[in-house]
Amino acid sequence: QVQLVESGGGLVQPGGSLRLSCAASGRTFSDVNMGWYRQAPGKGREFVAISGYLGTTLYSDTAKGRITISRDNATNALYLQMNNLKTEDTARYYCNGLQKWGRGTQITVSS
Repeated sequence: QVQLVESGGGLVQPGGSLRLSCAASGRTFSDVNMGWYRQAPGKGREFVAISGYLGTTLYSDTAKGRITISRDNATNALYLQMNNLKTEDTARYYCNGLQKWGRGTQITVSS
């Protein structure tokens, strides 16, 4: 059974950095696209970034320049490096792929 488990969230001050991880189990993801999405309180889930299985990446406009998605196919891990975090980045972040969603990890950006 495929499972996605996110980790790495937390409370961070504006301007800080966090690195999210997504561990996939049950199937290798080397041949599928994997992505990160987020949902802020009272808002719908929105796209953040995608890592294509052919090596391409795609980012939302709000993520460009501050956020980097990467993957390690050998360990079935997906990452999201987030720098210069802003209060508007506060949301629950979800890993997506293999036709599954993880349960998410919360990021709160606050001074």
